[in-house]
Amino acid sequence: MAEQNLTPTLMQSLAGFNSKQSIGLLVAAAAMAALLFGMWMWGKTPDYRVLYGNLSDRDGGAIIESLQQMNVPYKFAEGGGALLVPADQVHEVRLRMASQGLPKGSLVGFELMENQKFGTSQFLEQMNYQRALEGELARSVQTLASVQSARVHLAIPKPTVFVKEQQQPGASVVLTLHPGRTLDGSQISGIVHLISSSVPNMPAKNVTVVDQSGALLSSAKEGSNGQMDATQISYVRQIEQAYINRIEAIIAPLIGANNVRAQVTADVDFAQTEQTAESYKPNQDPKESTLRSQQTMASTNAGGQNASGVPGALSNQPPVPATAPIVAPSSAVAVATGGVTSSLKESTVNYEVDRTIRHTKLPVGSIKRLSVAVVLNNRTVTDKNGKKSSKPLNDSEKEQITALVKDAMGFNVSRGDSLNVLNSAFNVEKETITPEEPFWKQPEMIALAKDLLKYLLIAGIGLYLLFGVIRPAFRNFSATSAAAVASKTNNVPQAAAQERSAAQYAVQQANNSYENNLEIAKKIAGQDPKIVASVVQEWVNSNE
Repeated sequence: MAEQNLTPTLMQSLAGFNSKQSIGLLVAAAAMAALLFGMWMWGKTPDYRVLYGNLSDRDGGAIIESLQQMNVPYKFAEGGGALLVPADQVHEVRLRMASQGLPKGSLVGFELMENQKFGTSQFLEQMNYQRALEGELARSVQTLASVQSARVHLAIPKPTVFVKEQQQPGASVVLTLHPGRTLDGSQISGIVHLISSSVPNMPAKNVTVVDQSGALLSSAKEGSNGQMDATQISYVRQIEQAYINRIEAIIAPLIGANNVRAQVTADVDFAQTEQTAESYKPNQDPKESTLRSQQTMASTNAGGQNASGVPGALSNQPPVPATAPIVAPSSAVAVATGGVTSSLKESTVNYEVDRTIRHTKLPVGSIKRLSVAVVLNNRTVTDKNGKKSSKPLNDSEKEQITALVKDAMGFNVSRGDSLNVLNSAFNVEKETITPEEPFWKQPEMIALAKDLLKYLLIAGIGLYLLFGVIRPAFRNFSATSAAAVASKTNNVPQAAAQERSAAQYAVQQANNSYENNLEIAKKIAGQDPKIVASVVQEWVNSNE
């Protein structure tokens, strides 16, 4: 019954307002609704972040089409031309774009050869092929995680039939690295060999790689300047660090890991040397030698009654008495036989000569000399009272440690190695404890606080509108409605008017206390005295 009477009362109250009051009430209600809707939309508006910047027209159109298919909102930054998407979807959108191969960049590959027109000149075909090859190489280099973009320029000479005029091709690579990323030596070497292997007759030394700041990343190998390249320097550092780790590992168990410091300087020879030696052994006994060749020649000449013998006094002397053994001169034999005989014998013997030919190529990177310095901290000693003190090592302990270091480093006197072991107290600075950053200063907590503040602000404004504006307005509206209804019941009997007023009052003020009703009546009397006067006049007329 109360609900049925409330609606007519509300309509009657609205009908009792004049035009200005009705317009003001409608404007206030519309303003409050617009304010609440604006606050709700402000709370629902996402934070936009940069998805991609400096996009080409081709990539921009493809990315926007893909975003529309994924129902992802986007907008463009003013002035910069960057593409923005909601912050909570940036990483997901980038991954999905990467799966589609976007953005491709402004590079063109071998797809350029698919659009060849009929009648294209040979020069244009060669230029298109070179552009396509440069684009494909740049795409391959961009697959590296640290590379954001790459450009490749090829210098391919014209072919010629003259050997002296032939030139080797070259390449220049410009890399744009991601912020905070670097390339190590192996990655740079991989890029150089990738480019050189993709172009015929291109040596690796003809490939130059620079970054976006113009720093030279590729360095030539050992050349005429005689300087060491990055690989050789890294090799020396590895040798030195290996000796340092070996020395500290063998000394640390004796005096503690924090009580020993070692430094090693290695003199490494990177010279490439080749030796060829040919040596002969001294002459040896012919009986033990190996016979290589032998040639023997003998000839005999026998004459007739011709005169023979040695002219002179010797042949005319009487024979000498015989002795044993009897050796007769050849002239005498010749006389006895009554003829002249001559013989010739020649012999040539060749032996093998011992010879050794040795071709030696010395290894590159051999250690020429080692210089080692070791510092030992004093030993910490605790007395009977528990007081700690520093005590130097004795001579015996230092000799033992020196011997261990020599064995660990492979000490070689003939090589010129040097070793210096020093015992001294370490000047260790006290560790500075950096206070931990309070949790309210952490970026995650700051972002959470901003979100909470935004929602609390929306809730506070909503509560203020509800309890500070809407509720008092409806209270005044209810009181005004009750007074208007009472003013229109002048011709009704007093008992019926009182019952109707009492029923309406009971329905509208069921949840209000006596103090609230009294306060409402005071407000009505202060705002519109005419209503109170009409009610009092009605009471007087009814009593008469």
